[in-house]
Amino acid sequence: MVRITCTGMRGSSLLAGLCFLLSLAGVVAQKTKGTCTHCPQNAFCVNNTHCTCNHGYNSESGEKYFNYPFEICEEITPSKTTNSTKEMQQVIKNIESLLTNKTVLEEKRNITTILQKVESDVLKTALETPDQKIQKVQSSTVAVETRVVTDNCSKEAIFSLNTKVNSMKINCNDVIQGNTQGPSAVAFISYSSLGHIIDATFFEEMNEEDQVYLNSQVVSATIGPEKNTSLSQPVTLNFQHIKVKSRVKKICVYWKGTKEGGHWSKDGCALIDTNKTHTICSSTHLSSFAVLMALHGQEEDPALTVITYVGLSLSLLCLLLAALTFLLCKAIQNISTSLHLQLSLCLFLAHLLFLTAFDRTENKVLCAIIAGALHYLYLASFTWMLLEGLHLFLTARNLAVVNYSSVNKFMKWLMFPVGYGVPAVIVAISAASRPHLYGTADRCWLHLDQKFIWAFLGPVCAVICVNSVFFLMVFWILKRKLSSLNSEVSTIRNIKMLTLKATAQLFILGCTWCLGMLQVGPAAQVMAYLFTIINSLQGVFIFLVYCLLSQQVQKWFGEIIKSKSESEAYTLSSRFGPDSKPSEVK
Repeated sequence: MVRITCTGMRGSSLLAGLCFLLSLAGVVAQKTKGTCTHCPQNAFCVNNTHCTCNHGYNSESGEKYFNYPFEICEEITPSKTTNSTKEMQQVIKNIESLLTNKTVLEEKRNITTILQKVESDVLKTALETPDQKIQKVQSSTVAVETRVVTDNCSKEAIFSLNTKVNSMKINCNDVIQGNTQGPSAVAFISYSSLGHIIDATFFEEMNEEDQVYLNSQVVSATIGPEKNTSLSQPVTLNFQHIKVKSRVKKICVYWKGTKEGGHWSKDGCALIDTNKTHTICSSTHLSSFAVLMALHGQEEDPALTVITYVGLSLSLLCLLLAALTFLLCKAIQNISTSLHLQLSLCLFLAHLLFLTAFDRTENKVLCAIIAGALHYLYLASFTWMLLEGLHLFLTARNLAVVNYSSVNKFMKWLMFPVGYGVPAVIVAISAASRPHLYGTADRCWLHLDQKFIWAFLGPVCAVICVNSVFFLMVFWILKRKLSSLNSEVSTIRNIKMLTLKATAQLFILGCTWCLGMLQVGPAAQVMAYLFTIINSLQGVFIFLVYCLLSQQVQKWFGEIIKSKSESEAYTLSSRFGPDSKPSEVK
């Protein structure tokens, strides 16, 4: 093959023209041989006769097949101004003029109509030019991205659309909706200033004590040609926050059109994940969406924080002393003491983890583990409370029986598998079904969304109800025993102590969490203070009732003090010699 080089011939037009003719002749010669080596860059040969541009490129002449040797294949980019893009830009200008029309926007009932018109115009423009599969156009107030599907979802299963600071993911099958006869399209629109008009005041589900603000741009998602708003799989929306706030509740909402105009609603929207700068939501339908943030005055109350830390610190000290008493005092070591010991240990670990790691939200995985551990420890505490109620009932029922061996054998066989096994099963099922709901943006605890908090409140309510039944039955048994004239003095004393413990246990273990669930309405702040004070002092109550008020523990403490005094006296006498005697105290 002869290679012709035409460099260095600028000075002679004749030679340059000759060189061009020779080059063209070489091209023609190659063509007559049935080859396509003349195809330009980003093109390939078809049937050894013509060239065509690669996928994603268009010829400069607009011809699909060409044999002109100096043709150029240009890359198709979303930013390249084509006729369809110009039409979309005109749609954007119309949208801007609509959104800046104060007369139209002052009528709040027009908002839903405006949103529907914008979505319809954008979809119509995208479907009129199906060859332009991806279009991205933005201005100072609106940003739009559209995708057109013509290949029955053979290339992409999930579409990801981005507009400035927000994005959306949608399943391709939901876009085509079974439409195989023509093109389908999906549009994602972000409004920079619409949030000033349909702000958080349109959210009708907020509590009176909460301060709610719109903390994202308003976005719209729509599909066509048929505007089916229901989806087979939830759409995922990623929002960037307008203001970076910590320790606030984020709420995913959509615009629900009504005859009066519309309002923000949570129906069908769920919060998947959130941090200080972004929130991810999911929705089972298409509409316009946003993220609201709710500031709770209760969370910002410094007095509650001080009470919590002081109360829990004191509770930790008392729980530690109670556990040591249950372990070291041999006079009180029995099944009941073992139950008290396990309850004290679970509460101690739960309170310690709460104080040290409840707000460690920097690492999401670590925060989820902390939330799971707290879930388990508090559930274990309630399970041991349930076992204490059961043991109290069995003890009262067999109070007249001197031999408690049957009750003891039953409790020894039951308590550890139930006390630690049941909460483990509950946490395992919860974590396996919804692991992303462990840990929130500002607390390492369970999410309130999707009613996941009932994975904790459900067992708690069950324990309180069952224990209440046990205590009522104990009181009935005690009433019958006290009416007996033949009861022994020791039996009556045991009954009185049992009554005291039952009353204290019902108050300590049940009433505190009932107060926690009553933190709603105008009395929410009062209930919050009562709950925080009583719940943080659980350890104090346990040490008081089961240790300091126990005669056996008092006797044990007395023996320790007496033994210590005798030891000090012996040490003092040995210092003065074997014959010396300590002086009498007058």
